[in-house]
Amino acid sequence: MSQPRSSYAVGTGLFIVLGFAALAYLATQTSSVANVHQGDSYTVQAQFTNIGQLKERAPVKIAGVRVGQVQSITLKPDHDVADVTLSIDRSYNHIPQDSVATIFTSGLLGDQYVGIEYGSAKQAVASGGTLARTRSTQPLEEMLGKFFGAGGVVDNVGGSYAVKASFTNVGTLSAGAPVKMAGVVIGSVQSVHADPVKLNADVVLSIDKRYDAIPDDSAAAVFTSGLIGTQYVAIQPGGSPDALKDGDEMILTQSAMQLEDLIGKFLVNGSSSDKKDAGNGSK
Repeated sequence: MSQPRSSYAVGTGLFIVLGFAALAYLATQTSSVANVHQGDSYTVQAQFTNIGQLKERAPVKIAGVRVGQVQSITLKPDHDVADVTLSIDRSYNHIPQDSVATIFTSGLLGDQYVGIEYGSAKQAVASGGTLARTRSTQPLEEMLGKFFGAGGVVDNVGGSYAVKASFTNVGTLSAGAPVKMAGVVIGSVQSVHADPVKLNADVVLSIDKRYDAIPDDSAAAVFTSGLIGTQYVAIQPGGSPDALKDGDEMILTQSAMQLEDLIGKFLVNGSSSDKKDAGNGSK
């Protein structure tokens, strides 16, 4: 009787050991920080204003396919952006310079990774080069804003210029809101402050340097995305031969329209029309 019991105990022990070994294997295969074998590679730099929970050795993917991993994450004492070094397989050495590096999350509660979306530039990023266009991880508040139509903003760290604009009413416009031209995001609102002297709202717009030919007589307007969406700044190009430069101020502005003002205008126009019709009828 002792031999069958001992054999049963040995079998049970082996089953438990194999179970733990299988769990350990699955953990290393599914974790984004697993040390995956990588061949000959080159490094590319990217800067993010917010990396969330991104860790070293996290995957770097193109079209969902792993092409490398995060080599290092550093933050300089005098900088407010994170420097991320990406180690990419040499087989993928034709990444366009205007490609966008975005921090994504695997599933709902998974680990984060860097996804690269190809641009259209003919020149590729060289070894040791920098991907200037990045999109940081998005907090819950920004995701809710995008749901209501605000749209995502691409961070062009080190590749933008600032333009000022003054509004009598900015509504609920806040820092980080998109700046659009022809419906396309070209920058973001850098800051919104009240002028204690002029009693206006001073807004600083951070615009991508690729859009450096905007006429200096262009107009800036505060619009709302949809009916109850968040607000953004729309630039309507003018016809001046001179372009806006860093530090310039946009003179032509259109403030945000409040719902009460729109209803008031509708009622006033309606009552004026009714009076005019009644006057014509009396004649």
